[in-house]
Amino acid sequence: MGYLTLRLRGAFFSIATLALAVVLETMMVNWEYVGGARGASVIRPAPMAFFGNYASFLFVVMVLLAMGAVAVAWLIEHSKVGRGFAAIRDNEEAAECMGVPTLRLKLLATTVSGALMGIAGAPFPYYLTFVDPISAFNLSYAVNSLAMPMVGGTTSWLGPVIGAVLLGSVQQLATVTISSELNLLIVGVVLVAFVVLAPEGILGLVRRLRAR
Repeated sequence: MGYLTLRLRGAFFSIATLALAVVLETMMVNWEYVGGARGASVIRPAPMAFFGNYASFLFVVMVLLAMGAVAVAWLIEHSKVGRGFAAIRDNEEAAECMGVPTLRLKLLATTVSGALMGIAGAPFPYYLTFVDPISAFNLSYAVNSLAMPMVGGTTSWLGPVIGAVLLGSVQQLATVTISSELNLLIVGVVLVAFVVLAPEGILGLVRRLRAR
């Protein structure tokens, strides 16, 4: 699928990615082998040692996975591949003229990010003990994965972390105090505000303020 979408750029790539998510959801809904629209129940394993319940174990697993993902992002940023990613981000045409294999690197970026997203979502069914196509391919996951790095900034591994903490905290606060139905609205408003006022994200805004 990477070769189908990576030839697109900017908003067109994002739209194509969302469209593929809808196509995959439709396939899963009509695939009776995996439960179709009915979904499937997941049985939790036996309680783990040193943990009061299985939810506590999953929390520790998710923290370790998040730390691992940040470590992978840091290693990539400080590697030769990371410099290629930075060149594509700044000016893809110039990077291609300088001999940077842009399509290959973009395919690698899509593969790594997809693998990390898949690993992060693996504990989700064990927490809910149920999974269905509507929840697994929820539009909010795709929107959040695009919004978090844009809010935090894409010039460093720290940007997506800041964006995830900020948006995640605001969404959880809205869920507890108002309604979870406002999550997408909140993400949309915050995303539009940052695109207009701080297109380089929080890191770019801080860097601009320090330069004054």
